[in-house]
Amino acid sequence: MKNFPATSIALAVAAMLSACSPAEAPPEVLRPVRTAEIRYDATREANRYAGTVQSRFEVDQAFRVGGKVALRKVEVGQFVREGDVLAVLDDSDFRLAEEVAREQWTAAVAQARQAESDRKRLGSLKTDGSVSAADDEHAHSGAQTAQASEEAQARQLELARNRLKYTVLRASRSGVVTTLRLEAGQVVAEGQPVLAIADPGSPEIVVDVPEDQLDAFKHAQFQASIASAPDERFEVALRELSPQAAAQTRTYRARLKPTSSRPLPLGATATLAAVRVESDVQVAAIPATALTQVDGHAAVWLVQRIGDQGRVNLAPVVVHGYRNDLVLVSGVPAGAKVVTAGVQKMAPGLKVALAAEAPGRADVALVNTTQQAAR
Repeated sequence: MKNFPATSIALAVAAMLSACSPAEAPPEVLRPVRTAEIRYDATREANRYAGTVQSRFEVDQAFRVGGKVALRKVEVGQFVREGDVLAVLDDSDFRLAEEVAREQWTAAVAQARQAESDRKRLGSLKTDGSVSAADDEHAHSGAQTAQASEEAQARQLELARNRLKYTVLRASRSGVVTTLRLEAGQVVAEGQPVLAIADPGSPEIVVDVPEDQLDAFKHAQFQASIASAPDERFEVALRELSPQAAAQTRTYRARLKPTSSRPLPLGATATLAAVRVESDVQVAAIPATALTQVDGHAAVWLVQRIGDQGRVNLAPVVVHGYRNDLVLVSGVPAGAKVVTAGVQKMAPGLKVALAAEAPGRADVALVNTTQQAAR
């Protein structure tokens, strides 16, 4: 039998002993969870409405006579002052009508003078019996008729001059031109709206409210923002609410004015938030994914922090209602952390790794439902 060196035998025995020794336990893998903090507030409801910025005072301008547009002197967005010329009609026919009325008035004046002269002449002859009483009465009646005709022709002349003046459309108030419905060469009818002037110093938020939200809208508090500055919210107050629904949309038109002097661009898209406190009960709004059940009752998994780890345990809660993807609960301490995802994989006492907190979920006691109002 071959002899082996003593060192080789020692190495072989050490290798066999090391192979039989137990291996080190692998590090424990913790399940990561997302959490949200419980924050209580009064139960509120906020409906959002899309609307527009309009002026409280907006006037349609129209010619008081019909005709062909000869000149338009304004553009949309232009500021005009009261009395400024906006547009002009072709006045050829109106000048002719004014000349005809003047000539008729001149003839009526001549006839009235002649009739009055005849009346006076016959009146003087009546004293010596040269004319009869019937002729005198006839002369007197003719003079009165001629005088009335003169006055009527004077009114016709005044009317013709006014109609000539109406061919020039002037601004009835100062403001901004918001609408134009005429061009040079266009024929417009008498009283047809051709442009609109709005006062930029009195802006309002105009929205349409559905019938099922009307009562809540009346008792709400309001904040608004415009599309160009969505983060700049400002307080508004309800000024007018239509008592009758629109025939087509079955919604109620509401007008709200800013509570402070704030310039708003006319025609801008606005968002209105109508907030109403539903009750004084303090609740917390948590994601619906955080809710589970134990023995048929609602519960959540609370996370107890232990160093940089956490341990989960079930806690019963009282459900007060649902809002879209949120659930309103109470019964757990304020500031507690609840698991918001993977609750079906939790077990009492399970150690978990804490991931980032879910932003803006559990602290949302103000629940918004969006309602796009008809324009």
